[in-house]
Amino acid sequence: MEAEQRYEILQRARLKTLFKRLLLVLLVGVLSYYTIAVVYYTKTIYKVRRNYAVILEDLSGERRVIDDIGWHARLPFFTRLELEVPLMNQEMFLNGAAEPQRMMSKGNIALWTSAMLTFRITDLQRWGIENRSPQVLLQNDFDGIVKDVIQGHQVDDLISERERIKEETYLALKERPINAGGLNLEEKYGIEVVSFVLRDTRFGEKLAAASEEKKRRELIAEAENYAADQEASRIRKLYQAYSLSINDFRKELGLGAHSDRYLFDFLNQQKWATAYEKNQQGQNTFVINSTGADPAVVLPSPSGRQAGKPAENGD
Repeated sequence: MEAEQRYEILQRARLKTLFKRLLLVLLVGVLSYYTIAVVYYTKTIYKVRRNYAVILEDLSGERRVIDDIGWHARLPFFTRLELEVPLMNQEMFLNGAAEPQRMMSKGNIALWTSAMLTFRITDLQRWGIENRSPQVLLQNDFDGIVKDVIQGHQVDDLISERERIKEETYLALKERPINAGGLNLEEKYGIEVVSFVLRDTRFGEKLAAASEEKKRRELIAEAENYAADQEASRIRKLYQAYSLSINDFRKELGLGAHSDRYLFDFLNQQKWATAYEKNQQGQNTFVINSTGADPAVVLPSPSGRQAGKPAENGD
């Protein structure tokens, strides 16, 4: 009986010892987990990756660049990681959005435009130390320069001459001072402007419809002008043929300048082109328009005297 009681007491002691050990292991595991989590969250131990750098700020406010690749440690309460900087090519969109943005062109015409800048950080001291929030500052300066260039052009140029305006904007981003006599983007932020792309330039829907209507009207006006030019050319040719025919007519009849009145009277009564169509076989007749009465047709003789007047002696 005593042996059984001793066995039960021993078993209970073993279970208590096992529970204590399990509780101790669990407590150590929880403490280890939270310690690792705190270290990871506060980045007390951090890693500098390839093509990256870290801006570290001390308790005194001094900032320094850490660009050595590998693991690093810092004091958790006396320093802080302010910024992780990628050193490879980075993109920046107009107004911070990839979607087209509404912009006013020269002449107060709305235009939807999207653009992208590609840049590379070359001077970490200037980018991360001299500028408190370089990404925000660069975004504002980038938007301002692009809008200055685009809004200085007519809306038709922004559609038809995108290549020229894109190159003009690229040179402005790379070389133009932000303010007169000041620094440009590369000098202010320690970056290199790699490229600039106008991704989209288009009208609004109403403006596009108005543009199509304008083009249609221009085509109609051009067609009308062409028809008018053709008609004017035809009239000039007819006038030239008419003049040549009159000259031939006067030459054949031997009419002089004193016979112009008789010639005009005759032409007012005759369709001379139709009248002489029947003279193809050598007949000497012509057609007189029907006027309801016999017209008086008086033509001078080739010698200059009026028809029907008796000839004087010696003529």
